[in-house]
Amino acid sequence: MARALYTLLWYVALPLLPLRLWWRGRREPGYRARIGERFGRYASDVRAIAGEVIWIHAVSLGETRAAAPLIERIARAWPGAKILLTHMTATGREAGRALYGDSVVQAWLPYDVPFAVQSFLARFRPRAGLLMETEVWPNLVAACRDAGIPLFLVNARLSERSASGYRRFDALTRPMFAALSGVAAQTTADAARLDRVGASDVVVTGNLKFDVAMPAESAALGCELRVRAGERPVFLAASTREGEEALLLDAIARKPWPKNTLTVIVPRHPQRFAAVADLLRARGIPFARRSENLAVPSDIAVVLGDSLGEMGGYCAAADVAFVGGSLLPLGGQNLIEPIAMGTPTLVGMHTFNFQEATDNAIAAGAALRVADADALVTEVSALLNDSTQRIRMHDAALAFHAAHRGAADRLWAWLAPRLPTSRSVNHPDGD
Repeated sequence: MARALYTLLWYVALPLLPLRLWWRGRREPGYRARIGERFGRYASDVRAIAGEVIWIHAVSLGETRAAAPLIERIARAWPGAKILLTHMTATGREAGRALYGDSVVQAWLPYDVPFAVQSFLARFRPRAGLLMETEVWPNLVAACRDAGIPLFLVNARLSERSASGYRRFDALTRPMFAALSGVAAQTTADAARLDRVGASDVVVTGNLKFDVAMPAESAALGCELRVRAGERPVFLAASTREGEEALLLDAIARKPWPKNTLTVIVPRHPQRFAAVADLLRARGIPFARRSENLAVPSDIAVVLGDSLGEMGGYCAAADVAFVGGSLLPLGGQNLIEPIAMGTPTLVGMHTFNFQEATDNAIAAGAALRVADADALVTEVSALLNDSTQRIRMHDAALAFHAAHRGAADRLWAWLAPRLPTSRSVNHPDGD
């Protein structure tokens, strides 16, 4: 009954969804591409894949990047398989195309209505499905169960806030989690919460994002950005969310700030690039845009990082980084990327989306937590004036990152025997 009501609500919303996609496509044209796929209608050039298919769903940019070690192991251990990679966001699909090219088949995951889900499964006929992190849908899970398609939640994370939300709709969500064939969680806390909402066969394998190799060009790009910036300190505000840029700029304006510091602001969502540019103009702050690909004049104190796929380069160029989504109660963004580059990293108070990774990084001396924007500016100023502390945090960050690698091997050791074609899979030790 709960799923029937849920499905009815989807049918009520369906007529509005193309309008929503068209609206979002104003700033991200990818949302206007292949809209039919969202409803289970696939054009002739999206081939029905011949042979055995492993399907990976990576909803957005972070999940798409995190899937790289898993895709690599599937391709190496099961060379005859085809990999289907699905997304829900335009940035995720664009990243998938850039990272994997023709080595995968890409499609939108359809909306969670029975006719669209069934059409999707009939078109691609996956032997197994791997859902990255937290992307679980009741009708999708039920359709896979009914079709005999094992569905695994991998690199899974679940905050206490999200777990409480699921428990409020227990009649709908508990059967959904129970129908999964297995769950590989990032942390023991994630595993405990997933167990409480109804998942079974839950193991802890770690966070795949520690195993994502930084692009070789990131260090070179970082050097290039430093040259463009000139000889001055660089502070990176990475993955900022709505409202945080104003807090940061206000704090810089009223607090002591190291002379000639270049502040690089990289909004988390590409659709906000224009809004942040408007914010800077409204405040009379001269700025350069990364997309213009020019040197930054000495009288320009802010760069708007309006590019995709270059976060590694931004982190490599920075003396100090702040990871956004954490000044306001938004849960925080992933801090692993600056940590992997050895960049001293700061976060705000609100990091419940990545709580254990953040707490461990702070305990290791790789990151610092600040109470608010004023405290952030004070701490950044102190670090920019203290090279010894920056070096100490740099070394701690690299050591912390190295100590947490290995999730991909642990995940594959657990997952490979559970795949329906495990007899043809080469295990890591047998490569």
